[in-house]
Formats: sequence, structure tokens, C-alpha cells
Amino acid sequence: MIVRDFNKLKDGPRAVSDAQWTSVRMLLANDGMGFSFHITTLNAGSEHSFHYKHHFESVYCISGRGAITDLSSGETFEIRPGVMYALDQHDRHTLRADEDLVMACCFNPPVTGTEVHREDGSYAPPSEAAE
Repeated sequence: MIVRDFNKLKDGPRAVSDAQWTSVRMLLANDGMGFSFHITTLNAGSEHSFHYKHHFESVYCISGRGAITDLSSGETFEIRPGVMYALDQHDRHTLRADEDLVMACCFNPPVTGTEVHREDGSYAPPSEAAE
């Protein structure tokens, strides 16, 4: 059994951030679960374009408000507490945070915790990720 406390992890090495977001990596590839689980906070007023070409991601909004736009179709969906979206087609998307967005995220295959977003908004494929 794995038991971890977000409040103890948020200031340690499992917390990854830049100027506009913070992601606390609660489960990673080396935990052996087959997926990774993160609590990610996107700062109010920020906008992020991602394209997870090598990963599937599902995201559940815990708090805050914003929107996600599917960059292929142009369709935009409201993000608010209780809304989940799943990038089941490796969808290119833009996520906008109108308020601080706190999101629970799962990645398959799991991330190692060392990934950084490439210029195109993707993570490297697992075969290129450092453990």
C-alpha cells in the first residue's frame, strides 16, 4: 500500500513548477501502478498549450474556473469543479485558468517526474524519459 500526504510532498522534490503552474507528483512510474497521479495548480490568468503525443491524460477539476480548447476542432469547454476531461486522442489543447485551477491528473503511461514540456507541448516518449 502506498500512502502519501500532499501537504508533505508539496514542498519537496515531487513538486515540479514553473512561473505559471505547480504539479505535485503523488504517484510516478517507479511506483509501479501503471499510471501517474498529480495534483496540478494552474495560476489564474495563465494559458497553456499542450500536446501529449505519447501519453493519455485524464483531468478532474477540484477547484477554480477556466476553459479548455480542442485545437483541432476549435471547440471550447468550460472547466469548473466537478468537470473531467480525457485526452483520449492525444488531443492538442489549450487550457486557460480564469481563476487558480486545482486539478487531479492521471497519465498513462506514467511519467517519471523528470519530464519537461517540449516546445510542441509534449513530453518525451517513455523510452526517452530518465528514471
